[in-house]
Amino acid sequence: MFDALKRHWDAQKQQPIMALFEAKNRAEQFSVQADDLLLDYSKTQIDAIAREGLLDLAQARGLKERRSDMFQGAALNETEGRAVLHSALRNLDGPDVFVNGHNVMPDVQEALQRMTRFSEDLRRGRFQGPGGPITDIVNIGIGGSDLGPAMACLALAPYHDGPKCHFVSNVDGAHLHDILQNLDPTRSLFIIASKTFTTIETMTNAQTAKAWLAQHVTDPGAQFVALSTAQEKTKAFGIAAERVFGFADWVGGRYSLWGPIGLSLMLAIGPNAFREFLRGAQSMDRHFCTAELSQNMPVMLALVGLWHHQVCGFATRAVLPYEQRLSRLPAYLQQLEMESNGKRVDMNGQDLPYPSGPVVWGEPGTNGQHAFYQLIHQGTAVVPCEFMVAREGHEASLDTHHRLLIANCLAQSEALMRGRTLEQARQLMIAQGLSGHELERQARHRVFPGNRPSTTLIYPRLSPFVLGQIIALYEHRVFAEGVILGINSFDQWGVELGKELARDMEQLLSGAASAADKDGSTQRLLDYIRTAQS
Repeated sequence: MFDALKRHWDAQKQQPIMALFEAKNRAEQFSVQADDLLLDYSKTQIDAIAREGLLDLAQARGLKERRSDMFQGAALNETEGRAVLHSALRNLDGPDVFVNGHNVMPDVQEALQRMTRFSEDLRRGRFQGPGGPITDIVNIGIGGSDLGPAMACLALAPYHDGPKCHFVSNVDGAHLHDILQNLDPTRSLFIIASKTFTTIETMTNAQTAKAWLAQHVTDPGAQFVALSTAQEKTKAFGIAAERVFGFADWVGGRYSLWGPIGLSLMLAIGPNAFREFLRGAQSMDRHFCTAELSQNMPVMLALVGLWHHQVCGFATRAVLPYEQRLSRLPAYLQQLEMESNGKRVDMNGQDLPYPSGPVVWGEPGTNGQHAFYQLIHQGTAVVPCEFMVAREGHEASLDTHHRLLIANCLAQSEALMRGRTLEQARQLMIAQGLSGHELERQARHRVFPGNRPSTTLIYPRLSPFVLGQIIALYEHRVFAEGVILGINSFDQWGVELGKELARDMEQLLSGAASAADKDGSTQRLLDYIRTAQS
């Protein structure tokens, strides 16, 4: 389905991006606004013909229809027979939403009200530990139960006026140990985030935290909250029903930050700021549902991504937030994109005839400039870059810092596009007094190929509302890409095999089972580890 677009790319890929700016108003025509967000994609090789072809593709793949189906509660997650309704969690004042004839909005509103009441009780000292008001929250989860709240709590640090939040995800005991050693057990609360209450990493960490608490308090279960639907298991753990917050199966883990999985964020910033966070996402939902495709920010971001990966063949995508507090956003988007669209078959189980999702990676600027920008500027692989930066920072007294931050962000995207020719490099070396062979040798090291594409997202100061917009923007981008690729973006069977084998491997490590049926490599690795342990 990408054949016509690939032919167009082959015909014009040698044309410099800079040449496209000879057309009048390219920057205005190849950018999209949603509220106070601006997405500029003019520094790509997408021209009017390519954009029209991409938009035609979106139409042909039924993007509008699938979008309507999602918001109306259809079972878009076909392999699991589930609706995909994370948007309902931020539907603060929108229409009713039905799943199998049931209006889910009263349940959503009740869950939000319960979270609000608990947050207010804890933040105002009505809910306390045995040593007094709660000072520290430890969220124990993994994947979507960790990446989302951990990212958002860091991003919204200027809005924290509640207890300090910590996040434990790795089953490596060092992660939990290093956090516990700095806590007062009598004034700490633990949140166990696991829908089934069976996730092995999460429950291992939870049991260890409970044992640690039991050394210091008489009723450790009273200092736990569960974000789970497994009420029998949470009861057996010792968690009272009023401290159990469940969520429906139509909320996928990596899309769950908007509901009970976001409890740690609500505790940190307060219910009012959390509702602003939801309103930001709701605003992006409305834009996604109503804006024409060519002026639709999630759609155009998706089409740019498809152009670069499926059409141009660029294997990876770098997410580069020029905002230190968004330092966990690339990791969050890794899961969102790669767990959603890292598939090999279409909705009918047939092998895809084209690549699925790209590798997503990144770091905040300006740190990345002193790490991997060498590769994206002069390496042999082209890496499309997605820059993002705020118009203003929170630290008004440090405006020089923010001006320098913006300058670097804009300069990097320009440098990737513009590059430096060999002749320009020669002139630099002549100015330094070089000549002959040495001039030529040194000049070649200073050539930048240029013509490397990027997008830039500019947003106002990073607030709860703006963060909600940004996360929802990327959620809908992933959805749009998945629809066009014809895949199910909402299951994740690829994580299952490793989990199954890990359970068996633990038995082998303890000597409780034989490794005779394992391959030679695995047998030798097991022998080497067990020998060291004996």
